[in-house]
Amino acid sequence: MRTRVSPKTYERYTQICEKNIAPLLGAIPLAKLRPEQISEAYARALASGRRKGGGGLSPRTVRQMHAILKSGLTQAVKWDILVRNPAAVVRGPKVGRVTMQTYDLEQTAELIEAARGKRVFTPVLFAVLAGLRRGEIAALRWRHVDLVSAQLAVVQSAEQTNAGVRYKEPKSGRGRTIALSDTMVSELKAHRVRQAEELLRFGRHLSDGDFVVTQPDGSPLRPHSLGQEWVRFVTRNSALPRIRFHDLRHAHATHLLSSGVHPKIASERLGHSKVGITLDLYSHVLPNMQADAAAIVDAALIAALNKRGTKG
Repeated sequence: MRTRVSPKTYERYTQICEKNIAPLLGAIPLAKLRPEQISEAYARALASGRRKGGGGLSPRTVRQMHAILKSGLTQAVKWDILVRNPAAVVRGPKVGRVTMQTYDLEQTAELIEAARGKRVFTPVLFAVLAGLRRGEIAALRWRHVDLVSAQLAVVQSAEQTNAGVRYKEPKSGRGRTIALSDTMVSELKAHRVRQAEELLRFGRHLSDGDFVVTQPDGSPLRPHSLGQEWVRFVTRNSALPRIRFHDLRHAHATHLLSSGVHPKIASERLGHSKVGITLDLYSHVLPNMQADAAAIVDAALIAALNKRGTKG
């Protein structure tokens, strides 16, 4: 397992095994583990599995438990430790679709103005105007940004683990190039000047190898620090709905699709491995797009019918 997933994912799986699966099933020998025991364990987890504060675990967490347990027992079958996988006939709980929360265009404009002059400003721009993930922002260096051609290359993502920050391939497993708007280019030029001036106070010159978003002394910004800075900012600005930093990238996607940008283009900007992921995540935008498409086709049809009537 350790060699097939990222260190961060391995830490998450280990945590689920130790805190959620082991307390419920750890005392049962593998050879005696039965599907009904697994099913009962999931029911208990949903009802009272939370270790702190009482209450049950979310269906999503229990479904992760099921995926990890099923995968582990499948490996036990391959290694001839078990004859069959008792988790294979058990279904994990159904996970309902979570209503996506993000900012509309007016709120996005309000956000940009509220963040201007603060350290969270540039990361916010990367999220709402370019759709970058938190880890991609933290890993971005100036050599990846071409302000003349108005584009940037996403080639790495910062992942924070217990051992520290590591830099890896983006989530989709491949890099991507993102076109930058005039607004983004202008703001990045100003940000580069400010950063160069700031580094001079520490006796350093800005280079293309430096990170775009950093601590005041130019040291890399940890993804968790970026998330914490966002929480502090949005808490102080009570006029804005409190959402996750990751939800800012959802705002960019929603604005693209609502403005009629083809889903394939939106998918490429967001770094999704398949356009189907984009369509599934932002299906709430599609009804309005369909209505607009129907109106456009209808207008074209009426124009064609009127043209035929004139000829007649």
